[in-house]
Formats: sequence, structure tokens, C-alpha cells
Amino acid sequence: MDADHEGHPRSGGAHVRHRTMGERWSAFTSSPFLPAIVLTFILAAAAGLFAGSYTYNMANPTPHRIPAATVGPTGTATATAFVNGMEKALNGSLELRRYPSDAAARRAVEEQEVFAILTFRKDLVDFAVASAAGASVAQLLTETALPVAKATGVPVRISDVKPLQKGDPRGLALFYVSLAAVVIGFIGAIQLSIHAAGLNRWARIAFTVAYSLLGAFTIVSVVDWWLGALIMPFVESWLILAFTMFTSGMVFTMFNTLMGRWAMLPTWVLLVMLGNPSSGGAVSWPLLPSALGHIGRWLPPGASINANHTAVYFGNAQHAFPFAVLAGWAFASLAVFLSWRRRHPGRREHNPAHAGTDRGAGAGPGAE
Repeated sequence: MDADHEGHPRSGGAHVRHRTMGERWSAFTSSPFLPAIVLTFILAAAAGLFAGSYTYNMANPTPHRIPAATVGPTGTATATAFVNGMEKALNGSLELRRYPSDAAARRAVEEQEVFAILTFRKDLVDFAVASAAGASVAQLLTETALPVAKATGVPVRISDVKPLQKGDPRGLALFYVSLAAVVIGFIGAIQLSIHAAGLNRWARIAFTVAYSLLGAFTIVSVVDWWLGALIMPFVESWLILAFTMFTSGMVFTMFNTLMGRWAMLPTWVLLVMLGNPSSGGAVSWPLLPSALGHIGRWLPPGASINANHTAVYFGNAQHAFPFAVLAGWAFASLAVFLSWRRRHPGRREHNPAHAGTDRGAGAGPGAE
């Protein structure tokens, strides 16, 4: 073999073939660099959208429709002046509903049909807000009533017929409790997909139920027993949060079945970016943009907060709707996962003949 002047052997004239652009692109798309680059841009966009969604919904809450009960004669000069002043100050968003007695109006508050009670007396207005029905709404009504009373010369007596618990003066505890259940719910499903990919379908569902029950028990124990921030109906709140965690976990599992490694994107958009700001937990639904206020009720975070809020503050008036929403999402997610489970990244192989070459230990006892 010939050598060059430095003693290195020559290649003997062998031709080094350069890869074509098509081959380079194929190699790039099969490398980990493509998903890493895509994720970089997705995460950057998600950061801005996440901050924007919360800021849009919470930075400047505007009343759209605030139901309030009225008791007593509304045609007096005192009542007319005060009502006109409130409607002007709130841009006509105060929706007044007549009730025959104080007891009937109080029942409407317990049923969460109204956010305040205006009782018109001969020489003053009793304005009773319900902070537990919506702290942000109660604050807005109180801050509006005082200057209206001063401007119209109508004496107003303000009270709170349904106050928040002492450990939750701003009414945000249930929002963070439900947020924890939602986020840990789908993070648990992500971790099962990564670290326990070999689970068959029923084992995956069973472990989702298990971490949901245990995680919800821990949440309620910490918030109620340890911190004492909220006095919660333990079993009811525990099961609501467990249902929330299970539903969130199955939502991710559904998207993972349909979209594989990109499942985190629609899960995050649905449950966190859209679901949490529109849930009514941080800002009550009457103060949210009207479309989001309606959408939030139909998403798991809003349903969770609705059910838990009623359990804690309006225990005798629990509604079926939030449970139906959670059940609907859980059932739909289970149906997709069970129907298209062979597309799930963590599925096991049916055919033992391919076990050694395709999945290795993936086909064993319990394989689907």
C-alpha cells in the first residue's frame, strides 16, 4: 500500500460518497434532534399562552351577569334610586330576581342561584352578599354598593350571609386543591407510561385508580387535618378529588393512545391552559369572559371545583351536573383507550412469536 510523505497509508483511490439532501433529511427526522427542536418551540409558545390565558381571565375581571335576589317593594324611591345606581355602576350586569320572603331568598343562595340579596326596607337597603358563593363577586358588589349608596343618598347595610372559612379568606384554597388533583392526575399517567410501560390495559387503569385514591386522600389530609386551612367533608371531598385525578389521568391516557409522544400538548391545553383559568376557582364565573365562563363548567377542572365548592360550603344542595361532567370525560377517555389500546405506546404484544424480537419482555403473563 502506498504511503504519503508523512507515512500515512493512502486510500488506494477509494471514492468517499457524500450523502444526498434526502438522506440527510431522513437521518435528521429519525434522530432525537427533530422532536427536541419541535418541543423547544412548543414550550416557548406554551409559556406565553399559559401566562396569557391566566392574565386575560384574571387581570381585569368584568361582570357579565350577576344574579341577585330582591325582597320587598321595588317601586319605592329608595329602591329605585339604589337599583338604578347599581345597574349603572355595573353596566347593567346585575340580574334581579324577585323572591317573596327572606327565607326564599336564603334558599336561593344555598342553591347557588343568586350571589346576593337586596332587601328593600322603608328607609334603607339591606345588601347581603355571599362570599362563599363567589369571593370575587362579593368583593365587587361590596365595593360598588358603598359609593352608589353615597352618591344616591340611600342608606345601605352590608352583611355576609355565607362567609368563607377563616383559613381561606380569599376563597382560593379549593382552586389550588383542585389544581393539584388535576396536575398530579395526568402527571401520574405520564409516569406510568414511562416507568411502567409494560402494564396491560386493566393494570394501567387499576393503578390509575390506586394513585388517584391515595393522592386525593393525601391532599384532603394535608389541607384539612394538617394545615387546618379548610374544614372539608372528608369522604365526599376525598372521592371528588380522586374522581378528578382519575379523569385527568385517563384524559392523558386517551391522548397518548391517539397521539403518542405528543399527548402532553392537548392534555396541557385542555386541562391547564383552558380548564383552570375558566374553572371559576380563582375568579367566579360571572366575572369571566362569557364564553369561557360557560366552557369552564364542561371541563374537568371546573367540574371538580364546582363539586368540591358545593360540598364544602353548600353541602345540602349538591348538584349532579359536575359529577356527570367528570364521568363523561372519564368514560370517553376509557372508551378511546380500550378501543384503540393497540396504538398506545405502552401496549403489550399479542403474538408470542414476535415477543423475542419485537418487545422482548413485553409479552408475558397479563399481556393483552
